[in-house]
Amino acid sequence: MSFTQQVVIDCRGHLLGRLASVIAKEILNGQHVVCVRAEDVVISGSLYRNKLKYAAFKKKTMNSNPRHTGAIKHHRAPAKILWRTVRGMVPHKTARGGAAMDRLKTFEGIPHPFDRKKRMVVPSCLKVLRLRPERRFCRLGELSSEYGWKHGSLIERLETQRKVKSEAFYKKKTA
Repeated sequence: MSFTQQVVIDCRGHLLGRLASVIAKEILNGQHVVCVRAEDVVISGSLYRNKLKYAAFKKKTMNSNPRHTGAIKHHRAPAKILWRTVRGMVPHKTARGGAAMDRLKTFEGIPHPFDRKKRMVVPSCLKVLRLRPERRFCRLGELSSEYGWKHGSLIERLETQRKVKSEAFYKKKTA
């Protein structure tokens, strides 16, 4: 990616780990990155397998006092899960890594200021180019809703409204 003021990445159809590694590299290089439509990120493996993996992650607690689960946050929202995946690839406990994480923003859907901006796609991370057609996959939004994320229907409704507005804008622009 070329260095610009701010890169808006449309996460729809991208593989989670591959996208997170590209984002981590970009924010460590000083690039501001905004990720939209995090609920449409794809994870390889079936939904059942990923539910088992997330259940194992949810079981983790603080070793010194297992009742205090506040030490390990188990995020439910897709944007937060994407953010946490990127954080695992960044030295976030150093000043450089903390500054890099401040350059990253993640959102479900496409909120107002970013719906008017050009959205990028990372070809090396796309499911259609990286995952064989017969392999199973699941969306991050499906996994999140299985574990208590309650805003899937709201995001879907807002996305349909946004698509209607952008289609009207496009028709007006081409006319």
